[in-house]
Amino acid sequence: MRIQVSRTGGFAGIARRHEVDTEGRADADQWRLLAEEALGPASDAPPAGVPDGFRYEITVDGRTVHCADPDLTGAQRTLISRVLKEGA
Repeated sequence: MRIQVSRTGGFAGIARRHEVDTEGRADADQWRLLAEEALGPASDAPPAGVPDGFRYEITVDGRTVHCADPDLTGAQRTLISRVLKEGA
């Protein structure tokens, strides 16, 4: 499973993009469950967000959804944090 996260917006407007490929990882099942939970309530269209807030584009195996602060679910926040921290 390939998980990509793009983050835009924020006060400084610095964009970040990271990716994690779970193929062959010991924790691949945990990533899959987290990704499924995060994508469930997300929108296919970019949300309006708030001024200086972050907007996210999450792509999992070709399916892309959008979400924004402050309306992230716990699963979305966890997935985004993990991908931005652990991804390349």
